Amino acid sequence: MGAGPGRRWGAPAAAVRGPRRGAPIEPIEPAPLALVDVSQPPALENVLLGVRERVATVTLNRPEQRNPLSAGMLGDLHAALAWCRYEPDVRVVVLTGAGDRAFCAGADLGSFDADAPELRRHHDRHRFVDLFLLLQDLGKPVVGRINGHALAGGFGLACACDLLVAVESATFGTPEINVGVWPAMIQAVLARNLPRKVLLEMELLGERWTAARLHEIGLVNRVAATLDELDAVAAELAGRLAAKSPAVLRIGRDSFYRQQDMEFRAALEYLQAQLTLVTLSEDAKEGVSAFFQKRQPEFRGR
Repeated sequence: MGAGPGRRWGAPAAAVRGPRRGAPIEPIEPAPLALVDVSQPPALENVLLGVRERVATVTLNRPEQRNPLSAGMLGDLHAALAWCRYEPDVRVVVLTGAGDRAFCAGADLGSFDADAPELRRHHDRHRFVDLFLLLQDLGKPVVGRINGHALAGGFGLACACDLLVAVESATFGTPEINVGVWPAMIQAVLARNLPRKVLLEMELLGERWTAARLHEIGLVNRVAATLDELDAVAAELAGRLAAKSPAVLRIGRDSFYRQQDMEFRAALEYLQAQLTLVTLSEDAKEGVSAFFQKRQPEFRGR
């Protein structure tokens, strides 16, 4: 079970000990309540989390190791993104890496217990599944600010973002085949973002592709010459998204991902229902009124 923003977890007011035969029931003194405000950001070791003007920036913060997806990094990413999902003051998430070398170099296999049984290691890999599912169900736009190389699992993480802005010097790729491995954990994400032949070429050859080349095929939305320019592009894009209706963005974004694997007729029926939900929202009514009154809409997320 989970809790929404502002809700708190605590122990029950009192617990009851089972009675001895013939003795009255004795209440146990409750332990002091340890209340945690869910709206407070989680404590993180591998990730930086900051919010400004309704935009949360989540930064993979192990630049000296090229921001690898270690067990700790995966846990912190999940915690940070889950907080962003339920925090009402967050309307957009920018996902990036620290430093100027790498967005994310992929999985850090050394961080996982090498002596663990294979079945345990198999279950540990489900952290990648959990992360990609959380990103898809986040309910808020995710802008990937690709500040450096995005390789292997890092490439999958980049493709899991809704929009990508990349510095010109960044490279992308699935080098796993070069060491006798296959990018299985990210293949489903890549296959939903790249043309079939492009993906097969990347997976089969294991070569790196430039940001400019991936911009040409439509994966990267914007390419910036420098990191300073990248900051400006990412901020401008995130700011424009934050000004949209969060209620409609959530319904629309969810519908985009949920319909992609539906049979055609089922997708049409589903999208008709989603459009009805959109038109019933206060934000949709506000948007129409603002249009006719020739003013900027004031969206409240309802």
